Amino acid sequence: MSPKDRIIFPLDLPTETEALDYATLLCGKVGMFKIGLELFLECGPSIVEKVRQAGAADIFLDLKLHDIPVTVERAVARVADLGVRFLTVHCGESEAMLKGAVAGSGGKVGILGVTVLTSVGPDDIRKSGFLPQYAEDLKQLVVKRAVMASACGCAGVICSGHEASVIREAAGDDFFTVTPGIRPAWEGTGADDQKRVMTPAEAIASGSDYLVIGRPIRNAEDPVAAAARVAEEIQEGLLARGR
Repeated sequence: MSPKDRIIFPLDLPTETEALDYATLLCGKVGMFKIGLELFLECGPSIVEKVRQAGAADIFLDLKLHDIPVTVERAVARVADLGVRFLTVHCGESEAMLKGAVAGSGGKVGILGVTVLTSVGPDDIRKSGFLPQYAEDLKQLVVKRAVMASACGCAGVICSGHEASVIREAAGDDFFTVTPGIRPAWEGTGADDQKRVMTPAEAIASGSDYLVIGRPIRNAEDPVAAAARVAEEIQEGLLARGR
């Protein structure tokens, strides 16, 4: 897998036209396009095939499903027919829900468990009623949920780069780690809605397999050049990791 193939570009845009423009622009420059709730609800399932045709890349459907097991299983079965590479499901509190998602996938789509959102920090965990040990060390909660997801047959998890290496040790090299909250070294890590951020090189060196990178590319004067610079940072991380 080349460095650029590890870039997942989120089409977090309000209209189909804007999304397809970026898919066309970044075709061949990134490995996967992520379709989230906003675009999926705006356009419906047909947006998956339209993005695929525009960008000729894998599709990551980020719906973060979370419901009773039978409902999740049936929903995933519908997604499986869309031909996407990955689909997200919250790890939540239920192994049965994750197992239902895997069963519904029929082996056609990889289920990625959402462990702890990168926008969540220790104070959020504490206020939500978790044991103090998880608020003091988020990694414990993330790894616990990742191990659960692996045992249930998920393809991988969404996690920050801070937890990727520990998850790899616990779940093995075949279990994917997908990391959002990435900020290129040339951009800096300013204040936004992400609390556990890393650079592309840091995240890859730490064990992440795929990186979700949106604003630094989308908001650049030249998005294609920005994607190429991100790929260069990923290559640095791969070298540091010995890959």
